[in-house]
Amino acid sequence: MTDKDLYFYEPSKGHGLKHDPFNAIIAPRPIGWISSRDTKGHVNLAPYSFFNAFCYVPPIIGFSSTNWKDTVENIQQTGEFVWNLATMDLAKHMNATAAHVGPEVDEFEIAGLTAVPGKLVNVPRVAESPVAFECKVSDIVRLKGADGKEADAWLTLGEVVAVHIDKAMIKDGVYQTAAARPIVRAGRRGDYFEIKPENMFEMVRPD
Repeated sequence: MTDKDLYFYEPSKGHGLKHDPFNAIIAPRPIGWISSRDTKGHVNLAPYSFFNAFCYVPPIIGFSSTNWKDTVENIQQTGEFVWNLATMDLAKHMNATAAHVGPEVDEFEIAGLTAVPGKLVNVPRVAESPVAFECKVSDIVRLKGADGKEADAWLTLGEVVAVHIDKAMIKDGVYQTAAARPIVRAGRRGDYFEIKPENMFEMVRPD
């Protein structure tokens, strides 16, 4: 194998490029489209690009918020949230919920979405989304660097206690991941990918 001509940098000293490549390299990333409610009843809906699943049993998902945002505040207050699957059909709606507005503003209304009450949590889900997870918070962790210095970021983890799936996404008892045409984050400020059925392939593990 020939040696690659590598670009090297130390993040603490700057990347030296037009755009920070970090979140473009760790891509694509599923979107944490999180709905929450505060103790006064105000509903919030916002997308987070640092999101993923972390455990099978119990099923745990999590998202990281840079800065202490309304979503994290709401979840700390109530201990509940809902994750909604962002799809190609809902891309513009999802993007509209990224607007910086006050906690009293309902992003469901801004984006023209329908809020449906949760069954096990007092937080609404996005009716137009084909999949939603109702969650109970398990931990909120402030992130730290290798030097122990606290970062301005919080990782919120929650156990999935209820799942809603559009039956059109299930075939022969198997959830069809690409059928919903989920969108995922790439890099920069506004790059995304769409997951399409023709781009999927199967590779069985050797064990």
